[in-house]
Amino acid sequence: MATELANPQTDRSSLKAEGQVFEISKAITFEAAHYMGGKPEGHPYRSIHGHSFRLETTVAGIVKPGEQWVEDFAHLTACLEATAAKLDHRLLNEIEGLEVPTLERLCLWAAADLKPHLPGLARVAIARPSLNERCELVLPPG
Repeated sequence: MATELANPQTDRSSLKAEGQVFEISKAITFEAAHYMGGKPEGHPYRSIHGHSFRLETTVAGIVKPGEQWVEDFAHLTACLEATAAKLDHRLLNEIEGLEVPTLERLCLWAAADLKPHLPGLARVAIARPSLNERCELVLPPG
């Protein structure tokens, strides 16, 4: 007798999360100012100016036993809010590690701030949506 395969359209019991690797993402926005020292007189980046930033993180992993999710979105949101609060309405150049606040350095800084609270942190992205600019840091597993 032939074995009949489960049809995921009709057999919902075949949708098991255990052992599957998932990625979940959450984004939050903040406002901050910065300048790029060392630029020549008259260069537009030399003056203090501000942006609306979007901080997005991705957590990867298998679902937690008994919870059916990789990470609680409430916990992920709280972590993002805490990190964004350290940057919001600040002059980024005055924050340790962000003396040269490029998008790349912002990704590294945010990843270092988030990693102790989100062991499955897989990616951190910083964007300036009004300028259609985005930088993404892909972290090694583990």
